Amino acid sequence: MTNRLASSTSPYLLQHADNPVDWWPWSPEAFEEARERGVPVLLSVGYAACHWCHVMAHESFEDEATAAYMNEHFVNVKVDREERPDVDAVYMAVTQALSGHGGWPMTCFLTSDGEPFYAGTYFPPSPRHGMPSFRQVLEAIDHAWREQGDEVRESAAGIVSQLAFKPLPQSTVDDDVLAGAVVSLLGHFDRSNGGFGGAPKFPPSMVLEFLLRHHERTGSVEALSMARATCDAMANGGLYDQLAGGFARYSVDAAWVVPHFEKMLYDNALLLRVYTHLSRRADNPRYRAVVRETAEFLLRDLGTPEGGFAASLDADTEGVEGSTYVWTPAQLVEVLGMAAGARAAELYGVTDEGTFEHGSSTLRMFGTPDPEIAAKLLEARDRRPQPGRDDKVVTAWNGLAIAALAEAGAVFGEPRWVEAAARAASLVLDVHLVDGRLLRTSRNGVVGTAAGVLEDYGCFADGLLALHQATGEVRWFTVAGELLDTALARFAGDEPGVYYDTADDAEALVQRPSDPSDNASPSGASSLASALVTASVLGGPSTYRDAAEAAVARAGLLAAREPRFAGNWLAVAEAMALGPVQVAVVGDASDLVTAAWTGVHGGGVVVAGAPDSAPLLADRPLVDGAPAAYVCRGYVCDRPVTSVEDLTAALAVHR
Repeated sequence: MTNRLASSTSPYLLQHADNPVDWWPWSPEAFEEARERGVPVLLSVGYAACHWCHVMAHESFEDEATAAYMNEHFVNVKVDREERPDVDAVYMAVTQALSGHGGWPMTCFLTSDGEPFYAGTYFPPSPRHGMPSFRQVLEAIDHAWREQGDEVRESAAGIVSQLAFKPLPQSTVDDDVLAGAVVSLLGHFDRSNGGFGGAPKFPPSMVLEFLLRHHERTGSVEALSMARATCDAMANGGLYDQLAGGFARYSVDAAWVVPHFEKMLYDNALLLRVYTHLSRRADNPRYRAVVRETAEFLLRDLGTPEGGFAASLDADTEGVEGSTYVWTPAQLVEVLGMAAGARAAELYGVTDEGTFEHGSSTLRMFGTPDPEIAAKLLEARDRRPQPGRDDKVVTAWNGLAIAALAEAGAVFGEPRWVEAAARAASLVLDVHLVDGRLLRTSRNGVVGTAAGVLEDYGCFADGLLALHQATGEVRWFTVAGELLDTALARFAGDEPGVYYDTADDAEALVQRPSDPSDNASPSGASSLASALVTASVLGGPSTYRDAAEAAVARAGLLAAREPRFAGNWLAVAEAMALGPVQVAVVGDASDLVTAAWTGVHGGGVVVAGAPDSAPLLADRPLVDGAPAAYVCRGYVCDRPVTSVEDLTAALAVHR
């Protein structure tokens, strides 16, 4: 028997469609039902690739007795956090405030007006490690609601008022702030293992991008050293799929040995861009290999039949975390034979003791990659049961993938990657853009109902601008400008530089979310600022630059105090401090185009084509009938050059 989730376009909600819990999707009707019955709302938020979401589902939501209690005493609402990041953001702030930590699955109890009064994350089926059981929580909430209802509702109203949004004051992000951010990051840097902080350790993609750009502008040895050491450790650790490419979500330990095995589109898109940029500054074949393997992973494993990119691969295979990916020495010998199996065990760090569960090991890299061994192991691994795939297409994350593939394709001379980026962009424009407004997700070519949030506009516009550069096609630039105009009109607050994550005409929640922090992916406001800067140097109006500067200033205190959570803001500020760099190549000159993409600074732009064929190429003629390159910084241009040597010299950066 299915519940109301059966018609959803979210794979996460569909995973719960056969639960005995009488789930509702997030909707006004659910809250009206709670109002009519006089019961609270139980809100459960998660996502399809979430391991602990699966655990709680098996332990509690599939249990008939637990489900019966939930159905009798609550209206139960299930939300996919990737489909409704606005709902997730509002109640995650509550969960962190009430419990001291966040995460998924997230469990909140609300009044029929959506006001929260209790929240937590995973609850076990029986008391464990000082945690109450889920049934104990349910019974306590029901008792409090029936016996102390007025106090509960008063408490909920107070929680909402305490979490009211207060914008940060404006603060300049100048050279001192940017240099100070590097010093602060040095204090958190793990000199033994790379990365920042301890376990669990997440790939700091946007911080790495900032460090690379800071090095390019200032020559900072420390910035480049932190970036390289972290990229080396991630690429050679268990976080990276040594056989098929692509990065897992995070490492459960500080040394990048054991990953949390889910693979997210946004992580891989952001890291693809970082390794592309690093490969331009450090002559290391390993970085180039990671770029190629990760790009191919996106196309092969996350590409959808409609041309977009799926959200994620699951952490679990048939309910067992990581079973697709781990190996024992005996399994290596079984596939490769005794001698090659022993060599593979040494190469990948597979031991009798193991680094994961039941004596199995994750694969790491302890030498020079052997393509023949990797191919044989991958062929054998492909015959194993495979993790599930969340195949919904998320606008913002596809924007990140479009940007990464377009740029990597241009730098590496891989037109297939650029073509894949163009197909994804066309899908989003054809399916997700409805009446001039973006919707958040689609699945199997059918668009969902959730409205696009600010990150959808910022990240997708950024991807279209990268595609414009890689192809020279003006249509991508034009649509990006239209999206940016919509974002400026619909998401801006009353004060300069303040942006909300939801539009002014979006569904009203108990709080209108506005989180400037860069976390696993760029914040909505920082992604918008990045796209505004890029559009301005590609020929967009000067008002874009003004809006970006105001937004960066609004995030100035965050960047100064918590640079680990302001990586994209700092990267945008670095681009602005250096210009950004513009390279316009006029005429048919593939050698100049290659040199431009190889030498341009992070955050800089490259456009090539016939004179006047694109905004950046306007009024830039050939030189004595020959192709030429124009290099500009901060809208001030050098004399055009006609040779690769002169262009390379003009783009020379610190290495």
